[in-house]
Amino acid sequence: MHVAGTGRCVLFLLRTGLLFAAASSLSVMACAQQGPEGGGHEIRAWTGGGYTVPGGTKDTGVWNLGLRYGWILTGPHGPGFLKGRFEYAVDAIPAFLVFQPANTAYGAGIDPLALKWNFAGRGMWSPYFELTGGVLFTSHDVPAGTNPVNFLSSLALGTHLLGSRYDWSLEARYMHISNAGLATPNPGINTLQVRIGIGRFFPRKEHAKN
Repeated sequence: MHVAGTGRCVLFLLRTGLLFAAASSLSVMACAQQGPEGGGHEIRAWTGGGYTVPGGTKDTGVWNLGLRYGWILTGPHGPGFLKGRFEYAVDAIPAFLVFQPANTAYGAGIDPLALKWNFAGRGMWSPYFELTGGVLFTSHDVPAGTNPVNFLSSLALGTHLLGSRYDWSLEARYMHISNAGLATPNPGINTLQVRIGIGRFFPRKEHAKN
């Protein structure tokens, strides 16, 4: 199968899984757990993938898998619909595949800078916006003929679907991959991804004891 076709298949499967997960979670939710709370923490496992969009290297697909630990640093702040809580998180990415025309690059990375704004939720919905940055190491140059070390930057818009014990996270993510001048040329890769995760928010310790 052509690499471009492989990338499209990955994206199709992720979208199908996304819709299935959303439908399943809505059918089993009897009550919602506590959402993001100032002084609390978030633990999450996630996976996502997508395909290139204009503005860089073409015909490239990506898939990645990661683990997150987050600290909700503030209580609710902000006016009206912008009201929310600020969270800082770190993502470990043990698997990151890049399906490019020349080869498939296998890699791993870390996002030590994830800045997340958890909007004030209503019921089981807890939407969020985030910016992340990190580094990626791969078995082949990404893109081909450039460098095996790249930097990651992305922005995402999504929501948590709170359950009685765990919650799903569903999001759309725009990711830029670039070597930041470590090699020439530096065309970069821009992808639009769908990401799904499962995790849990833990309250402040004093609340957890009650």
